[in-house]
Amino acid sequence: MICTWPLVVTLVLFLHCTAAQKYVFAHVVVGNTAAHTQSTWEDDITLAQNAGINAFALNCGYPDSNIPTQVANAFAAAEALGSSFKLFFSFDYLGGGETWPATGSPSVVSYLNQYVSTSAYFNYEGIPFVSTFEGTGNIADWAQGGTIRSAVGDLYFVPDWTSLGPSGISSYLDNIEGFFSWDMWPVGATNETDSSDLAWQAATPGKTYMMGVSPWFFHSSDGNPDWVWRGDDLWADRWAQTLAVNSEIVTWNDFGESHYIGPIRDSSEIPSGSAIYVEGSPHDSWRDFLPYYIAMYKGNSFDITSDQMQYWYHTAPTAGGSTCGVYGNDPDYQAEISPNDIVEDGIFFSALLTSDAVVTVQIGSSPAVSYSGLAGINHWSQPFNGHTGSPVFSIIRNGVVVSDATGTPITASTTLSNGCTNYNAWVGSFQGPGLNLP
Repeated sequence: MICTWPLVVTLVLFLHCTAAQKYVFAHVVVGNTAAHTQSTWEDDITLAQNAGINAFALNCGYPDSNIPTQVANAFAAAEALGSSFKLFFSFDYLGGGETWPATGSPSVVSYLNQYVSTSAYFNYEGIPFVSTFEGTGNIADWAQGGTIRSAVGDLYFVPDWTSLGPSGISSYLDNIEGFFSWDMWPVGATNETDSSDLAWQAATPGKTYMMGVSPWFFHSSDGNPDWVWRGDDLWADRWAQTLAVNSEIVTWNDFGESHYIGPIRDSSEIPSGSAIYVEGSPHDSWRDFLPYYIAMYKGNSFDITSDQMQYWYHTAPTAGGSTCGVYGNDPDYQAEISPNDIVEDGIFFSALLTSDAVVTVQIGSSPAVSYSGLAGINHWSQPFNGHTGSPVFSIIRNGVVVSDATGTPITASTTLSNGCTNYNAWVGSFQGPGLNLP
């Protein structure tokens, strides 16, 4: 029997060929929720659930005085809604500046013991699910019969220890129930493939595997250092790759790395230095096709009742501003190249069509470019080719425009007050009229 697994952004896919329930998770940086109230969490949960997401992975750094209040707000919100939407912890061993202590207060054990028995905590196969971001110096804390499990009980532990590499994980397979890979962005001027995911699957036989799916990456939060990895077609490409590999969405709200798909709630929640690149660059439309992608991943039917398009691009050519010290690739670990060699000057767009149609894209007064679309999901890209102006996206059948929309303008040079190139994406979408279904 051959397993194929359609996957989702921030979600869990299982590499076992079983009839097990499949889930989709979204990674939430709790440190970026300081202005949230319980009501804000309820709104976020509702948006995520409407998109087909099953749970939030609560990324918590240490120490962070924001964590106790916002974790409490998140669980209160999920419990108040009384829905099937769940939460679980992803303990971040790097993001807060210090590693998580196993015991004490606060600690991994204190948070797990406080929340794993609540109705809102996510369980897999009846066991509390928990993850990490790195933490390879604290692997012994998670060992079978070790400090954490002895104090908490059974755990379904699916860490991200990507820095070990596939060859380094073999010594720890007895202490994990699954593995989450943070390898989800390409290195250099290339597009991402699923080769690293397949390598991780081969290195963790018999284990659950979570593959990260992310739409973009531009680190802009602190300048020490800032870098960009290629996004471009990534959102569409990774969804296609999840059909063969399992996955998690990264992220709901990491504004400092530009891969958020949730709403920008409050400017105070954007990390220092990132606001100029984030404000005016909404990513909400990246959620629009998630119900379709998630249905495919779960093996459920999905009726396309109206035409939809989503599109994303940076709003000026990369050469239209200064690089302002931004690197291409992470200079701490990878060969440095110009960021302008990594990011493509183009529009990236997908269409979910009720039936075959022609899709056109016209940038400003330049000639429209036509693409032949088939019923279902389609994806293309179109270079700027020096054109500026507002892109117009149209869906045409039998020579008639059945729906269209206009995106934010593409300018010849950066519009940022600091003169820097904005390597973040602007994302838009539209939905056409529905079919007259019986």
